[in-house]
Amino acid sequence: MERLNEEKINNKLNNLTDWKLVDEKWIERQYRFKDYLSGVRFVQEIANYAEDIKHHPLISIDYKKVTVKLSSWQEKGLTELDFDMAHQFEWLYEKGEK
Repeated sequence: MERLNEEKINNKLNNLTDWKLVDEKWIERQYRFKDYLSGVRFVQEIANYAEDIKHHPLISIDYKKVTVKLSSWQEKGLTELDFDMAHQFEWLYEKGEK
């Protein structure tokens, strides 16, 4: 999968809520939950998905907040796969317990 250029990255970010570009090679989002365990359950779901497709995000759990960062190490930047994952994470968040 090839690295996306700046124009494609900006177009794709326009289709995602609350995701931001970090250091021109990451996209990041913070998710908020009603309690700690809801966030942990969300992390388990995204971790299972990431393992299934063999593309792993950076994840941080801070009480009622989960931060997710995506990038493609092999391409040294963002690819379609990162944005596909972001959309999947959005779906999992919306269907889950917030």
